[in-house]
Amino acid sequence: MTGPETGGIDPLLGFALVGALGVGSQWLAWRMKLPAIVVMLVAGLAIGPGLGVLDPRGDFGDLMEPMLAIAVAIILFEGGLTLNFQGLRDARLGVRRLIFVGAPLGWIASAAALHWVAGLSWESAAVFGGIMIVTGPTVIAPLLRQARLKHRPAALLQWEAIVNDPVGALAAVLAFEVVSVLADAASLGEAMVDMIVGILAASALGLLGGWGLAQAFKRGKVPEYMKVPVLFVSMLVVFALADSVLHESGLLAVTLMGVWIANAGLPSYEEMRRFKEHATILLVSGVFILLAANMSREMLGSLDWRALAFVASVILLARPLPVLISLIGTNVPWQERLMVAFTGPRGVVLVAVAGLFAQRLVALGFEDAGRIPALAFALVAATVVLHGFTLAPLARALGQTATETPGVVITGGSRWSVALGLALKKLELPVLIADPNRAHLRDAREAGLDTFFGDILSEAAEHRLDLVSYESLIAATDNDAYNTLVATDLATDFGREHIFQLKRARDTSTRHALPATLGGRRLGPDESYWEANARISEGWEFRVSRLTEEFTMKDWREKNPRAEIVADLGPNGTFRLLGPDDTPKEADGVRLVVLAPKREERSEARRDENGNDTLKGAKAE
Repeated sequence: MTGPETGGIDPLLGFALVGALGVGSQWLAWRMKLPAIVVMLVAGLAIGPGLGVLDPRGDFGDLMEPMLAIAVAIILFEGGLTLNFQGLRDARLGVRRLIFVGAPLGWIASAAALHWVAGLSWESAAVFGGIMIVTGPTVIAPLLRQARLKHRPAALLQWEAIVNDPVGALAAVLAFEVVSVLADAASLGEAMVDMIVGILAASALGLLGGWGLAQAFKRGKVPEYMKVPVLFVSMLVVFALADSVLHESGLLAVTLMGVWIANAGLPSYEEMRRFKEHATILLVSGVFILLAANMSREMLGSLDWRALAFVASVILLARPLPVLISLIGTNVPWQERLMVAFTGPRGVVLVAVAGLFAQRLVALGFEDAGRIPALAFALVAATVVLHGFTLAPLARALGQTATETPGVVITGGSRWSVALGLALKKLELPVLIADPNRAHLRDAREAGLDTFFGDILSEAAEHRLDLVSYESLIAATDNDAYNTLVATDLATDFGREHIFQLKRARDTSTRHALPATLGGRRLGPDESYWEANARISEGWEFRVSRLTEEFTMKDWREKNPRAEIVADLGPNGTFRLLGPDDTPKEADGVRLVVLAPKREERSEARRDENGNDTLKGAKAE
């Protein structure tokens, strides 16, 4: 392997290196609980301008531009797939204001900051300013989970990110079309005609492609195993055809195509969307590493005081002012308005699209557009690092934190679920019990637990529940098939390591056993719904017990030989549900949630030797 000075790296090794660094950076960020984009930025800069191992422009040559164009097209297509109008109609007034008022104002404010502070021409500022309104769901979601925001500010930020992801890209596309057509055309009239024809043709191709695929899928014209390949190839064909009519209008076409498919009500939509999400993660990682490695030392050196002033103006003015103006007249409290206004992390989509358009603008003769990639990297790095470290303290200062520790969703309102919910509530964890039968939730409501009447898999649950506050889920209804469906469907949202379900009653039978790819992990004693609730009927109960230096795990086991440990909460606030093979923590200050035989009632005012109050249904030891 050689550097650019000796002829560059072999293209095959270069592709492998980019892929390994991209996916490796995301994994390392997950392990270290860091923003993935920061790790990818460091990795890209290290192998590019830092060590000179990879020079994408020189090593990949003419492949670089079409690679970036196709990757950005797929990223925007996936963004269009997330835009479901039904969810938008259900959104509150604040969300609609952020989209229809805040986004245009943010475009104008960002373009002004780019022109007057960063010193770009109005043409370059208009294009880059459009994509700057994108906050990006892949960036904001991990930050929201980390900060544990209350439902409304979290919903405002999350919906804004989901909808503005394709909207910002469309804004940049439209601005670029105007700039490029005006630059190439002989007169303003000719420019307008070319632009209108190109946009109409791209829109028609995108909508026609989406409609055609939806009809083919609904009528069974495409077998199930070929739907994703057909979708992928159709998207590339639409992109290429639209781009041949008007340069870069292909991005507009594939975004509209994705929006149409998202709202077509296809039964295979979830499978297609998840495949596109996986493909997008790979592409986003690769594009970001490539763009970071393609940065020259001279480009990085151009980040002077004006770049710093530009980033500050965006964070302090161009982001907050449009948000605050758009929320005037809504019922959103001022604390939540400030929370949303000063939270605007940018992500990989901004860098990818900005890098692509910067090359196009330079080719059109706008030399100042060469500064756009450096400004994009500076803005992304500054906002992600800033919000990553300040979002939680800001939320606490404004009183917008729902909880310090992630909670648990339990499906099924049985006596077992209520007893476990009370024990978890004793640990001050958010607990939600969901059941489609209102009568099953009566005991939970009387116990003071939060409940949701409805199907946890429904669109109503998706739009109304504050799932950001919950990290784990237990599927515990009396229907094993439904438990398996819930655990399988929500595993991608919570992570399979955080999805549990009660043992299936007939799982030991070869005839009825399901593959390991379906369902969730086993919980604690590994009992079925009927066995678990029978224990509660026999007098067993959930308790909370604290370990200390004087009262160790060994002492606890000697005192409670029949008890089963279900969960533990570390002294640093780390909560874990435990499977049958998991080992509980044994450090000083660890609190255990255990299932044990009922003991003699104590006075409710009395505290035990570990300093815990007793709690009916969830005793403390």
